[in-house]
Amino acid sequence: MTTAVTTALVPAAPAVAAPADEISLGTDPIAHLLRRATFGPTPAALAEATKLGVAGWLDRQLAPASIADTELDALLKRLPLANADIPTVRAKLPVHSYDAFGQLGRAAVARAIWSNRQLFEVTAAFWANHLHVAAPSSGVWDSRSDYDKVLRTHTFGRFSDMLKASARHPAMLTYLDNRSSTKTLPNENYAREVMELHTVGLIYSEADVKAAAKLLTGLTVSTAGTYTYTASKHMTGAVTILGFSHANATAEGGEAAALAFLDYLATHPATAERIATKLCVRFVADEAPAPLVARLAKIYLDNGTAIAPVLRALFTSPEFAAAIGRKTRTPFEDLAATVRTLGLGPEASGIAGLDALYNALVNAGNAPFRWSPPNGFPDVAAAWASPSAFLLRCNSHLNLAAGWYPKQLTRPADLLTSLVPVLPATYGALVDALALRLVGAKLPAAHAAAVLSVAQKLPTSPLTAANVAGHVPYLVALVLDSPSFQLR
Repeated sequence: MTTAVTTALVPAAPAVAAPADEISLGTDPIAHLLRRATFGPTPAALAEATKLGVAGWLDRQLAPASIADTELDALLKRLPLANADIPTVRAKLPVHSYDAFGQLGRAAVARAIWSNRQLFEVTAAFWANHLHVAAPSSGVWDSRSDYDKVLRTHTFGRFSDMLKASARHPAMLTYLDNRSSTKTLPNENYAREVMELHTVGLIYSEADVKAAAKLLTGLTVSTAGTYTYTASKHMTGAVTILGFSHANATAEGGEAAALAFLDYLATHPATAERIATKLCVRFVADEAPAPLVARLAKIYLDNGTAIAPVLRALFTSPEFAAAIGRKTRTPFEDLAATVRTLGLGPEASGIAGLDALYNALVNAGNAPFRWSPPNGFPDVAAAWASPSAFLLRCNSHLNLAAGWYPKQLTRPADLLTSLVPVLPATYGALVDALALRLVGAKLPAAHAAAVLSVAQKLPTSPLTAANVAGHVPYLVALVLDSPSFQLR
């Protein structure tokens, strides 16, 4: 892999998203929508969204089954364990194998980059991070792929259904230890996190944790690795938790009591506010706008925890429209956006190129699901701002632009022509044209000057496709290194 020394001339993305007058992302509402509601705009996506309009594009994306995904489907067939159920993984792999983890992570990269169902994939990633089960992690070698599949079935559905599905899944029951919780020795781990991380937040007491742990006993995993409710492990007795009360009189009724509690949590006003806040942090700004949070929380409750109405309201809100440049791309988002904007496709066969993309994200600390704590990856700029992280982005931009690594991805026959069909007369104009194509707007003067400080050493007269061709990857990478591309 070649190091992009020259790209370090461009300043790193700020730890906090820059004020609008210090960046250049343009004012196009369609481009803004696609920077947030997809893993990065492409010319085809921009053309489609421009034709449909914001409302029409949201309508289409919120009905993902109606969108063909032929190319991605063919690629995912090379990763059969990424979508496998528990019996299939157990039949194909030895105990504690990492193979299913690896395929799942690579599938997440492929979906982000090449799926046509972009809003679905962005939202599915949000929920996977919210109801996080690390992969790899101990004990879920056989169930983590199935857990992902289950969450994806609820991506645009009701959070109450998703929460109950998560609570009864072997991956979550194993990851947060509820499978080992019994009436003689209740484990408090899942009971605490289902309140603190998944629903109401830090408003519970230690008494609430103990009562919840008691109520959740019996939700466990069978010897076949699948979910089961075992009444003999359930602790009976009345409970009161955050205003929820249940007689919990019989062991046989313990599962129903636990599900009633989960429904209560899902519809709690504090949960509505917390999910609305996290959605705003994900899609609007690192500091969630309080008025928008309040409106989204009400929509969430008024619609029985259905998520699609909340997303529609978020993306059509004035707060969203005013938030251009208020989010910084994570390493995962930067890689996906780079591959998408350069028009790179998956390899014709095998997964070596996909392996390389995934491993680059491992090096950047942001490979899908590889976050050990149960709180999921951070979603604010400061968490990803460091000189070393920026250098990794620079290297990735140049390697992808030049086709050095990974070599297996398919590329446009002529990168320059694919990005700028008509060659401008000067390097300054070429940098502007590349910025318009890759970022959506010309770079601020100081950032364009940083790119041109390299271009000044290149042949200038005449500017032809022949004498500029060898320098195009460097110019492209420098534009991608700019703070404007780092922001979304």
